[in-house]
Amino acid sequence: MLTQNINLEKQVVLVTGAAGFIGSNLVEELLQSFSSITIVGIDNLNDYYDVRIKEYRLRKIEQLALQKEESQWIFVKGNIADHDLVNTLFEKYRPAVVVNLAAQAGVRYSISNPDVYVESNLIGFYQILEACRRYPVEHLVYASSSSVYGTNQKVPYSTEDRVDNPVSLYAATKKSNELMAHAYGKLYNIPSTGLRFFTVYGPAGRPDMAYFGFTNRLRAGETIQIFNYGNCKRDFTYIDDIVEGVKRVMQCAPEKKQGEDGLPLPPYRVYNIGNQNPENLLDFVDILQQELIRAGVLPEDYNFDAHKELVPMQAGDVPITYADTQPLERDFGFKPNTPLRQGLRRFAEWYKEFYLGDH
Repeated sequence: MLTQNINLEKQVVLVTGAAGFIGSNLVEELLQSFSSITIVGIDNLNDYYDVRIKEYRLRKIEQLALQKEESQWIFVKGNIADHDLVNTLFEKYRPAVVVNLAAQAGVRYSISNPDVYVESNLIGFYQILEACRRYPVEHLVYASSSSVYGTNQKVPYSTEDRVDNPVSLYAATKKSNELMAHAYGKLYNIPSTGLRFFTVYGPAGRPDMAYFGFTNRLRAGETIQIFNYGNCKRDFTYIDDIVEGVKRVMQCAPEKKQGEDGLPLPPYRVYNIGNQNPENLLDFVDILQQELIRAGVLPEDYNFDAHKELVPMQAGDVPITYADTQPLERDFGFKPNTPLRQGLRRFAEWYKEFYLGDH
């Protein structure tokens, strides 16, 4: 177990991508966990998916923040690729810890819209690194992705594996983030931890994710396509488990040490956060439709077989994602453990309320 070396009480934390799925849940968890904390959130609220979901997440944060009298929640609408804006935020608030979750997400979208990935995932991350250099922080935590493992044949995926075979631009940008953080660690002694997330799901998640898209199409009476003829396996990880992992990592910065060359040894770590229990996509979809029927999103007599189509693998996808999470467990005494059915039940209940409720 690593020793906790950062106390977040009375600290300023900057969360980028604060209206995003992981970012908004992290902000809520930090407000709940610490009696006095200042959280500065930035998000550009782009329309890559339904902005109403981002607004819903922000409303939840605002309602919670009102109850936390000794804490402060500050939201800034803006782009992390904006040099002046990022500089101003760091200069004004001097965050002790930065959690960079702002990124253009999605593997398939990166094939048709590469420009936004370069802007957000490369230029944006560079601006964050530069600001961490100018206004030193105790810890930079940033989102990487399981997609960096690309076509690796060996499973489970270990952070010790080589990751030089990305199959999408998205994956390449995430690998680049790790390399950039390492370089800035070496040059400027910036402590950083990268987190390779594995297929995150849950209430108010991203509509471009399979489980959400499947739900929309099934509800509309459309056919869903299950890739690789259902022989895909995914390490589905529930949002609460992801957030718990991020929170623990934030409080344990890699130690600064000098190398023999007189330069810093990069205070740099990378972890997987996944369920370490890959699920077959067909089984996943079957549990999803059962929970959608239970929640009343789909009718009791829904003919699921008539609405599914098994199709070949698509460009940029991989047949299996499977995380080796032993280092996370060793260093933080934690591993994700939310059962798939429980997580999908919570999603189905949220979906019913959000799309079919009265609000």
